[in-house]
This record gives sequence, C-alpha cells and structure tokens, in this order.
Amino acid sequence: MLDSGFRRNDGVELKYCAGRRSLPMTTLQQAFIGLGSNLGDGQANLLAAWQRLGHVPGITLKKLSSPYRTEPVGMETEHWFTNAVGEIATTLSPTELLSAMLAIEANMGRDRTLTMDRPVDLDLLFYGDLMIRSQTLTVPHPRIANRLFVLAPLAELAPEHLHPELGRTAQELCRGILNQKGVARQEWQPMELSDV
Repeated sequence: MLDSGFRRNDGVELKYCAGRRSLPMTTLQQAFIGLGSNLGDGQANLLAAWQRLGHVPGITLKKLSSPYRTEPVGMETEHWFTNAVGEIATTLSPTELLSAMLAIEANMGRDRTLTMDRPVDLDLLFYGDLMIRSQTLTVPHPRIANRLFVLAPLAELAPEHLHPELGRTAQELCRGILNQKGVARQEWQPMELSDV
C-alpha cells in the first residue's frame, strides 16, 4: 500500500512504501545491485565490476553475497551464469546510479543491444524503499520475485529486507520459489581484487 508519490517533470514516477519515507537523494541511501556474468571468468568479472562500483564517487561498498552458479533463464545459451548480489550505500540518485552501472558494463564489454551472453550484467534491484516507474528504470526490479538466482544471494545477504510493493522479505520470497532448479551457491575463489 502506498501513502504518497509524485511524478517528476521527466516522467519518472516515484512512490514510497506506506509508513516509511525515503530520505532526500543527497543523503546516504541503501541500494542492492544484482551482478551476473556468463562469459569468461564469471567470478573475476563480478569482482571486477564490484571493485569498479566502489571507485564511483558517491558509492560505498557494503557487502557482497557468495557467488552462485546458475542456469540461464529466459535465453538460449550453453553458458551458465555466475550471479551475486551486492549492498551499497550511495548519495547518487537512482538514475545517476543506473548511469554509473551502465558505464561499468560498457567498459567491461557489455553490449546491451544484444540480449545473449554477457561478460557482466548489473541490475538495480532496490533503491531504499522507492518504487520507480520510467521508460529507463523500474525499481524494485520487476522480476525479482520469480528469480531464484537473485533471491538466493539477496536472502543470504539481507534476509529481512522487505520488498516495498509485495510486503514480503527476501527470505520469504526465496522460500516461495525454492523448487526452481539450476542455482548452486559457491565460494569465492582466492584472487587479488587488483588483479581483476
């Protein structure tokens, strides 16, 4: 249930979760980012993208989940994915954060005009308790509740994180789709972050 919302001049619709108020964008916001890779060394690619996120002014890295080896969903490819979820604190607006994420993807060789294999894929899953609908950004990510490869690492990282639209925690959402196959938790392989 929503208690307030507004539409900005650029067409972005912002809504807040009932009983909660997000802070102004100039203050630190919690955000969760999904990381994925199915080309090259998946773990190294995710760690490199995570490290690059930490170099963006206005982003502070908090926690990174374990990596998960996952079967491709919604695409035909023989390359399985490595997925993880990271928690950050940021003073960037949602659109500024998205721009930074897209720049990292592009710098690491991702071509978003191609929907198939990718060296890195970064998705903004949650930004505080905001609900955003625009042509370029939807938050919370619209397919979270149906994707174990997102919910398993999210539930590991923040089991009590509440989905602002569904009113259920990450752990509750994850339990609801545990029958999905093709998602296996792994351990990070030893490597120097500066080497990735």
